Amino acid sequence: MSSRHAPGAGGPAPRGPLVARSGVAPETSRLYLGGRGCGTMGPPSRETWAQRLGAFRASPSAFMAGPEGEDLGRDLLIELRSEKLSEQTKVSLLALSLEYPAQLWPDAAAAEAAATSLLDTLVLLPPRPSALRRPLLLAATTVLAAGDALGPTSGASRRLLPLLLGLASGRDLGRGFGPASEQRPLQATACECLRELESCKPGLLGDCLGLLRRLLGQEGPVQPLSLLLALALRNALVIRAKAKAGLQGLLVAGDAPTPGGPWNWALAEEGGAHPQPQAPSWPAAEDEECGLAVLEPSPEEARELRAAVAQLLDSSYLLTPVAQAQLLWLLGWALRGLRGQPPVLFKPQLVRLLGTAQLALLHAVLALKAAFGEALFTAQDEALLLRRLTLAAQHPALPLPAHLFYLHCLLSFPENCPLGPAGEEAAPLLLGPRLGRSLLPSLLHDPMALLARLHLLCLLCAEDEEEEKGQGWSPQRYLGELLAGLRQRADLDGGPRALAALCFQASYLVVRCLATQPLVLTPLTHGLAELYRARPALAPHFVDLLDRVGPELGEPLRAVLRQEVVSRAGRDEALRWHLKILAKVADGNAPSATLGFLRAAAAHCTDWGLQQALLRVCRTLMRAGVREGLADLLQALARQLDDPDGRDHARLYYILLAHLAGPKLGVALGPSLAAPALTSSLVAENQGFAAVLMVQEAPAPIRLSVGPRRAAGPGPVLQLQVEVLEPVFSLELRFRVQGQLYAPLDAVHVPCLRPGRPCSPLLLPLQPRLPAPTQLSVRALYATPAGLTCHAHLPPVPVNFEDLFLPFPQAPDDGDKQGFFEELWDSCLPKGAESRLWCPLGPQGLEALVSRHLEPFVVVAQPPTSYHVAIRLPPDSRLLLRLEAAQAGGVPVALRTDHWAVLPLAGDYLRGLSATG
Repeated sequence: MSSRHAPGAGGPAPRGPLVARSGVAPETSRLYLGGRGCGTMGPPSRETWAQRLGAFRASPSAFMAGPEGEDLGRDLLIELRSEKLSEQTKVSLLALSLEYPAQLWPDAAAAEAAATSLLDTLVLLPPRPSALRRPLLLAATTVLAAGDALGPTSGASRRLLPLLLGLASGRDLGRGFGPASEQRPLQATACECLRELESCKPGLLGDCLGLLRRLLGQEGPVQPLSLLLALALRNALVIRAKAKAGLQGLLVAGDAPTPGGPWNWALAEEGGAHPQPQAPSWPAAEDEECGLAVLEPSPEEARELRAAVAQLLDSSYLLTPVAQAQLLWLLGWALRGLRGQPPVLFKPQLVRLLGTAQLALLHAVLALKAAFGEALFTAQDEALLLRRLTLAAQHPALPLPAHLFYLHCLLSFPENCPLGPAGEEAAPLLLGPRLGRSLLPSLLHDPMALLARLHLLCLLCAEDEEEEKGQGWSPQRYLGELLAGLRQRADLDGGPRALAALCFQASYLVVRCLATQPLVLTPLTHGLAELYRARPALAPHFVDLLDRVGPELGEPLRAVLRQEVVSRAGRDEALRWHLKILAKVADGNAPSATLGFLRAAAAHCTDWGLQQALLRVCRTLMRAGVREGLADLLQALARQLDDPDGRDHARLYYILLAHLAGPKLGVALGPSLAAPALTSSLVAENQGFAAVLMVQEAPAPIRLSVGPRRAAGPGPVLQLQVEVLEPVFSLELRFRVQGQLYAPLDAVHVPCLRPGRPCSPLLLPLQPRLPAPTQLSVRALYATPAGLTCHAHLPPVPVNFEDLFLPFPQAPDDGDKQGFFEELWDSCLPKGAESRLWCPLGPQGLEALVSRHLEPFVVVAQPPTSYHVAIRLPPDSRLLLRLEAAQAGGVPVALRTDHWAVLPLAGDYLRGLSATG
């Protein structure tokens, strides 16, 4: 640099040991000499660094806001110069700068200084092999890009860019930059750094396209150079098209910028600082294509462009599949809509890639098809590609992500000549009944795969014209049978909640795709009504479905659900579910039947929750304009409800109904838009009294968690740990079980809780009606030190399958334990069910796994390879396990139970043991 060769105004340049080598900035030297490492206290020890870095990684933002955060970046740069630290330790420090550059150097000035320091450290490395050169290059690049310091006014940028380009070209920089053994890895790293900078500043390498083409033809790392050239070419074409200018000889090889010389920033400044997409996502609008169409290269420029693309494609087979996919996408975008550039250049690659088994390459081929259509893909190519996707989606050994990928490709297949308007969902034309039948959904499929296949089936139903002829196979008929099977599984009493959710997800998908087909929607509506009749506990799913579907299904489903509810007796066990549905579907149609149901139900609404649900239905009827008969019902409720809150609400609703007309009543029942201004102290005082007397909703200052499991006693018990953020008095925790699987739970009371004072665990006995997991909704009612009574909703408390485990009474003596277990084993059949599965062990082995998770339930043990486990599941079920002949990777497990629904839960639990450790 000039500071080395010419004296300054005040005398000769400093010649200390830190500036004796070329390329070291004097201001950086002063930073080193004045740093913490050179103070009287000495540099931080390895243990100190480990503690600082551990605290930083635990919470970067909190650490940087503390007293030590300001000096962390400076100390890190100083320690990279320390001779007391090993190279591996320095590599670890550089890894921190790669992960958290924005936190260590948050502004452009700090990033500029840090990049300069890193480049100085790089230049000062001895010529012997070092593991620091490549991390230093990556760190300097990352700091400049993340700190937004890359630009023509940046001294670090002027040093880094020619250095990277020189390393990428493999030429000697005249500095003895590393031994010959490191040149190839350094060349690849330099290409990666340049690609990162080009991504952040499109057009940065526009003046180097010719040089990069020449380098690709020489011996060098093919993959980094290919991806770098493709990215720079794509960005240059987009920028020149937006400027409505030609390529102006950009593809012709020229001289590389010299170290310290000027860098051409013209194209980067034209492109702005808006990075282009780097993943295969084609723009939906046509503005990108039209923008490239503006670019009209001259015949010579078109010839050079075709040569550059052909050069990249010819060497693409040497790249990894993911890199090939990225290259094809970049080149496809570069040529899409560009005049004079026929897509036939990609044809040789398609011949090679149409039979690929790599998902990334197949995705790239489909992206090319979406870009060029029939200009590149013939009808035979389209049929072959569609047949490949269809056959691959049927492979029985296919992993679920790959299966979903193939199905997604079929659902979004880019056809050459689609019939419908752009953006409309439709099955591919060539996917006829024969191919479509091979992709039909089944109840045995995974839920995600079933929904994807169901989506495809719905698209086939939308195009089917043979449904009324009754001849041959009909997709509508199969769809109806599938939905009936899903509803039958959702109707299983005590079945998993996921089965019900899957049924409603499938119903929503059918409505979204086939909203105009009454032949499908009519049986679906009646089937859902039958499902509610059989299992009213699914009312929340019905409410959610009604919120999402359009009027095509919403109106008839509301009518049949309303009729289904009002035909029930008011004392039905599922009264709260009926009221929840009525609050959603009640309207001005047939109000007499609805009011009759509410009168009958009022006598059975004995608790606060049911009374509030009943009043919500009355509120819905008021909004619908129902008046006749509703006023009498509200008067009766104001007299007969047990809860004073319910009586007050009923009285208020009656007053509003009797004194307000329809529009004003709707405003009164709607949400408040603004709080009224307090105009007198009397009003303020009255509102203060009201605040004290009313139960107010507030953010929960309570943290509730589940403690260790207790495997003892007559029934399962949850141990709950309670922590508070502020003093809480007279705490009452109310638990509500979602669904009908558990008996109602009693409330738990705690007189006083204070922050920092541990509370003994709260014991919550569970009474399962079926051995299945669930979630407990939690509501807290408490008093604050200010005298206010508040309520808050806490996060749900999960009840896992293993929380229900209870041990059997032990056999009288050791000699009878085997016989005791065999008697239990034989008693499960033929009433119950039996299964076998493979339980992975992980590194801990069978003995440690059993000791950690199943020790209280072991009846017979022959460690370390065989265990017989007997588990009692409330209310009266059992689960028996034989873990025998353990191997290195896992153990075969034989299961028996007297309740068939336990098998999938037990299987999921056993397969998850190795993951929990």
